[in-house]
Amino acid sequence: MSAILIVDDDESICTLLEQALAKPGRRVQTTTDDEEALALAEDSHFDVVLSDVNLKSRRNGIDVLKAFRARSPRTQVILMTGYGTVESAVEGVRAGAFDYLSKPFDVRDVIATVERALTSASEEAPKDAPLRAPMPVGLVGRTASMLAVYKQIAMAADAATPILIVGETGTGKELVARAIHSFGKVSGRPFEALNCAVVPETLLASELFGHVKGSFTGAVADKKGLFEVANGGTVFLDEIGETTPGLQVSLLRVLQEGEIRPVGGTRTVKVNARVLAATNRDLDLEVAEKRFRQDLFYRLSAFVIRVPPLRERREDIPLLVLAFLRNACARAGRHVELTPAAVDLLSSHSWPGNVRELENTIERLVLTTRSARVREEEVAEHFRGLVSPAARAFADLPSLEELERRYLIHVIDAAKGNRTRAAEILKIDRRTLYRMAARFGIELNADGDESGG
Repeated sequence: MSAILIVDDDESICTLLEQALAKPGRRVQTTTDDEEALALAEDSHFDVVLSDVNLKSRRNGIDVLKAFRARSPRTQVILMTGYGTVESAVEGVRAGAFDYLSKPFDVRDVIATVERALTSASEEAPKDAPLRAPMPVGLVGRTASMLAVYKQIAMAADAATPILIVGETGTGKELVARAIHSFGKVSGRPFEALNCAVVPETLLASELFGHVKGSFTGAVADKKGLFEVANGGTVFLDEIGETTPGLQVSLLRVLQEGEIRPVGGTRTVKVNARVLAATNRDLDLEVAEKRFRQDLFYRLSAFVIRVPPLRERREDIPLLVLAFLRNACARAGRHVELTPAAVDLLSSHSWPGNVRELENTIERLVLTTRSARVREEEVAEHFRGLVSPAARAFADLPSLEELERRYLIHVIDAAKGNRTRAAEILKIDRRTLYRMAARFGIELNADGDESGG
């Protein structure tokens, strides 16, 4: 007979989960008391434990997790939380948590996770990973999609394999990369970042691999590249999709052989730097259209983390607003608040520029407001803008491709997700619309189809 323990200080959740998980040949027990949970860890055997992280006591779900894992390594512990953070996800994964679920949850997801955990508990005892003190990072969000990112960061932190981080411009891909480095074994070593899209092609190889004196005009001395500087640490290559085929060959050599050749040099140099790469492009499509090497793509994409756009996690916007507001006020040297209606209006915006655009908006509101409270009208005025729509669209000088992506999002929103209507507005067929959406990583709403179009 399998046994499940549910630990949550909300009795209604205990009852709900007890009823959902009950079946013949299974014992389901609940408790709302952390002391009782820890006592049960000593005296009873459970195959699976579901515990809330925040138990409104001096102990939390991590303590429950550690207690059960110390007593019975075969027990699989699933953590539940409505206040997920990178730090708690990393600590939970490192302490041996089987999975990490966000509240509010779909009961069907809980049942499926418990079934997987029961299967795992019957197979083998997983090995515990050593705990390290968490370090603060700049990621903010408690939605299920962000919790999934946190779990992937925790799993990737100590892996030596390259990691590919994908997502639209402005979603926070570099923050994810820095979090992976911060929580990993090489956190005390260098973290070197380079945006491949902003460095001229002629200088990119020199920046990455270094050069020898006299190898080109202006090379007045030997110079180490990022891979040598970051030796033993992490190299983060942002916008990897912008690199040329020639440079991709050199990057592949680094990943396969662990060596570089400085520009103009005749000898190779052994390096040992972990590679994290990011892109806002659809690399599958880039490979299919021969713009990105397939072998390099395979090396980079063994572990992929997708950072969701802001419009897919609107519930996180109030948290982000609070964080950005605090920082903006500190920089401006003044105290400003936003009314609830103003925050609601910010939360309803589509944010084609994602988190970066939201941060810039809060900065501007703090600097331009005429009072200590930003009201809904001021936010609406910001969205209308004091300049033409075209000037607003070009304000951050986006690339043509980025401008095309933003316009596509705008049209899809205007068509309320109706794919036929969006194609009509763009004067293209639906197949072309699908290809454009795939290229930019934009998910088309399957429900917003022919109705009305």
